Amino acid sequence: MDNLCHDSPRWLALTLFLLALPVFARGVYQTDREFLKEVFDGDPPRAKVLWLSSELKPRIKAILGHPYSRLRVKYWRRGSRSAWILDEIGKEKPITVGFVIENGRIRRVKVLAFRESRGWEVVQPFFTRQFEDAALNRNLALDRPIDGITGATLSVNALKKLARLALYLQSVETNAKPTHEKKSH
Repeated sequence: MDNLCHDSPRWLALTLFLLALPVFARGVYQTDREFLKEVFDGDPPRAKVLWLSSELKPRIKAILGHPYSRLRVKYWRRGSRSAWILDEIGKEKPITVGFVIENGRIRRVKVLAFRESRGWEVVQPFFTRQFEDAALNRNLALDRPIDGITGATLSVNALKKLARLALYLQSVETNAKPTHEKKSH
């Protein structure tokens, strides 16, 4: 019993630290500019704009599950590599994610800003690596399953929707049809 009394401040400090972890997880992890510099070896190209025409909006709505509020989307392209920075609501607040796409496949996913109090695990590389080499199938779905995270369902779903949206917009931008089949291993 005496030991417990002496350790109480330590337990209290540890408990408070663990309770505060989700709060510390919120914030900007990398600015858009830093992400683009990293993607394009320190020299990002000028931004281009893809206008979201009335033709595109029904498919975008089907991908997101709701109408997309923007009229246009900025993207950056050099050669076959493009970068897309997109936002989607997790539970209540937007999550900003950068996608690098080459030849119709995701090469990299990075959560740039996470503003939710829960679901922060989607920021971690163990989660985002699952998207690498993913493509869209004919049904505009990802060609592979993405494992969820207990307690982070809405954040996981937001990233999956944004991955599909980035791949779709890239296919529109390059006039390519999303028809990738799942790679055999």
